[in-house]
Amino acid sequence: MQLTGKQRAYLRSLAHPLACIVHVGKGGVIDTLIKQAEDALTARELIKGRVQEMAPLSAREAAEAIAEATRSDVVQVMGRTFVLYRPGKEPQITLPR
Repeated sequence: MQLTGKQRAYLRSLAHPLACIVHVGKGGVIDTLIKQAEDALTARELIKGRVQEMAPLSAREAAEAIAEATRSDVVQVMGRTFVLYRPGKEPQITLPR
């Protein structure tokens, strides 16, 4: 799914107060991290993650790798923080057109 600029802006506003629940460490994007992100996306649709200083990937690289593995969209990458979105089977978040 390709998000429009308006939809990205809306999702960024929803993500702002969220706590980071996915943390990419020195091991990089590993299977357990992908499983954690998958479970979080299934439960919440919108998650925020953070890349630690010692991680071998940039925030953009980590976000894109996790998004590809979980079939989600990268909403935003800012500094070491990233936001991912994947609509659920019964979407909780209604995107603007």
